[in-house]
Parts: sequence; C-alpha cells; structure tokens
Amino acid sequence: MKPPTKIRDVKPVYPQEARDAGIQGVVIIEARVEPDGTVGNARVLRSVPELDQAALGAVMQWQFVPTLMNGQPVPVIMTVTVNFTLQ
Repeated sequence: MKPPTKIRDVKPVYPQEARDAGIQGVVIIEARVEPDGTVGNARVLRSVPELDQAALGAVMQWQFVPTLMNGQPVPVIMTVTVNFTLQ
C-alpha cells in the first residue's frame, strides 16, 4: 500500500512566544487519515512542547486522496514530521 497523497497542505503558525524565545525543532505526529481523506485523529509522538499545538492544528487541516484497498477507501495511520525553523 502506498502512502496517502496530500492534496491540501496547511502550514503551521509559528507561535510568537516560541519565536521570541528562539525555539526551533521537529514535532513528529501520528495521524489517522480517514476513508474520506480527512485527518480524523492525530497525536504527538515526539514533542517540542511550545510547538506541539501549532503542529497538530496544521496537520488536522490536511486533506489526502483516499487510500484504496481492493477498490474501497480505508483508514490509514501515518507518521508526519513538522519542522519549525527560524529564518
């Protein structure tokens, strides 16, 4: 089975407090892509506490092409990485 294809990407909003404090990092999220292509549930696997909510908020808005198994849409669990870097 191939990984789901993202058709709607939403970038996370960098929290101003984290930006001001110079906090950068990677938040790793486990997301359940529902048969309709929406993200139905997501949880943090690797945390940067000041950035977790921004990452989750963005991932929950993503949309994917439904994953098919034997021609039927099925839910898929996937791991995604959200990078926060200061410019």
